[in-house]
Amino acid sequence: MSGFRPPVADIAFALEHVVDYDAVAQLPGFEHADLETVTEILDEAGNFMAEVVAPTNRAGDLEGSKLNSDGTVTTATGFKEAYSAYVDAGWGSVPLPEAFGGGGFPRTIGLALQELMATANMAFALAPLLTQGAIEALLHYGSDEQKQQWLPKMVTGEWAGTMNLTEPHAGTDVGALTTKAVKRDDGTYGITGQKIFITFGDHDLSEQIVHLVLARTPDAPAGTKGISIFIVPKFLMNDDGSLGERNGVHTVGVEHKMGIHGSPTCVLSYEDATGYLVGDENIGMRIMFVMMNSARLSVGMQGLAVSERAYQQSLDYARERIQGRAIGATQDSPIIDFPDVRRMLMTQKAYIAAMRRMMLLTATYTDVSTHHPDPATRARANEIVGLLTPINKSFGTDLGNELTSLALQIHGGMGFIEETGAAQHYRDVRIAAIYEGTNGVQAADLVGRKLPVRDGASALEFIASMRELDGELAAAGEEFASIRTQLNAQLDALEQTTVWMLRTGATDPNAVLSGSTPYQRIWGLVVGGWLMAKSALAARGLDDDGIAETQLPLARFYAEQLLPQAAGLVGAATAGSRDLFALSGEALADAATRGVRV
Repeated sequence: MSGFRPPVADIAFALEHVVDYDAVAQLPGFEHADLETVTEILDEAGNFMAEVVAPTNRAGDLEGSKLNSDGTVTTATGFKEAYSAYVDAGWGSVPLPEAFGGGGFPRTIGLALQELMATANMAFALAPLLTQGAIEALLHYGSDEQKQQWLPKMVTGEWAGTMNLTEPHAGTDVGALTTKAVKRDDGTYGITGQKIFITFGDHDLSEQIVHLVLARTPDAPAGTKGISIFIVPKFLMNDDGSLGERNGVHTVGVEHKMGIHGSPTCVLSYEDATGYLVGDENIGMRIMFVMMNSARLSVGMQGLAVSERAYQQSLDYARERIQGRAIGATQDSPIIDFPDVRRMLMTQKAYIAAMRRMMLLTATYTDVSTHHPDPATRARANEIVGLLTPINKSFGTDLGNELTSLALQIHGGMGFIEETGAAQHYRDVRIAAIYEGTNGVQAADLVGRKLPVRDGASALEFIASMRELDGELAAAGEEFASIRTQLNAQLDALEQTTVWMLRTGATDPNAVLSGSTPYQRIWGLVVGGWLMAKSALAARGLDDDGIAETQLPLARFYAEQLLPQAAGLVGAATAGSRDLFALSGEALADAATRGVRV
């Protein structure tokens, strides 16, 4: 299993030349976050992740986390030490508010740091990711007292955070949850119920765990309108700020999973645990979506991160594995010399570059939406973040599945053998398309909530903004001709399908939902192609830059061999629901097995 080489050079290239990071650094509050400074930070962070975090990846997979007889959870070898070093180095606090001990750097840089950590070890990186989601919820909705009590040590990472949403009978349908919250005379609430799939629900990395728990008060309205959210700490707090007695929350199981074994996914039982209401009663879903929307971009980034790690390993293997003779060779060749292996490597590298640029672009719009002095600019940036978030989450995680599979394929039979470590990446990333809202849920969000913004004008304006690159591509000459041709063709496909979605949604929403997943993929392919074209244009005149010289071949490969898939998906996106529902549940069974008793 090869080591991890931090892709800081490509991140820095994308920040400087593709997503206009300089405009973010000029926003009020980010004056200290200039490109030179953040590049130095990313270099240092990359070295830390490679040297301290990456070595824990294999142990996490082989050992997993252990539920002890006393109900505590022990993480894999090296996790506790690596986390302690992570806290001491202050990496988790970099993008968080200075008022609570953070570095006050943009979300864009926080996302880049998340990528480096998840590439080093996705399972390990989930602990800080969940903590950041809890922090953001408290920043938006916590009282001043709650912020002062909980945030400083969560920002440093000394205390961890979780999200407690799912219950055995209530997965995606969060409104079906039954966990109870009964108000006490002292203003606290007694929380009773069970939660499942709680990432880092218990562990030995931090002394305190701050659970954010969705629950329902006795007189609450039915469904999602009656959900509230509560701080439920693992340990109660003494008046002097020290940790007190154990709260009534206990780990009753750690799931045995396909991947991310190093991350303890817990079943938690709440037995009249003390909880503190965040915000008002019955606004828990609103608060939950602060956490969820933040996490969705980060989860898309996990697909990118694990793809990068798998790509690096498959590249190393392709360069070292000698087998057969390539055309024109006089002796046995490394398999990297064979065209089909090159196709798989280029597919990985081009998609990874496109994903990285998409996610960094979305993060820059996030920073603009929160820090730009002009309200109209903030509002438009917020619209774009809303549009791109489901696309990033689904495109990143779907490609995570596909690219880790390609990496395994390059290994051949050795990829199927666990000892090489190639299979771990494939297993680890598989969950990412499922959690924080399955990719089907992302597609429904895209067509049901994001596409209708301003009656479709928001999405169509973004498509029009991508077309503005055409003049520059036309002036760039013959080397860019195929990029220009394909980008225009696929922008046409995206725009025409978008118009169909807008027209059809008013009268046949089931038809729109039936085509939402392929439609979402069209968006990912086209936005990726547009950003790769921007990369290639920006790289002209930077030939002495090792990253720059790869941009035109990668963009042309993407345009000619990957981007055309968009037009091929139009039929599926606009086919409607007729044939999806033409067969009954009974008819979907194989006719030959109907009525056969086993």
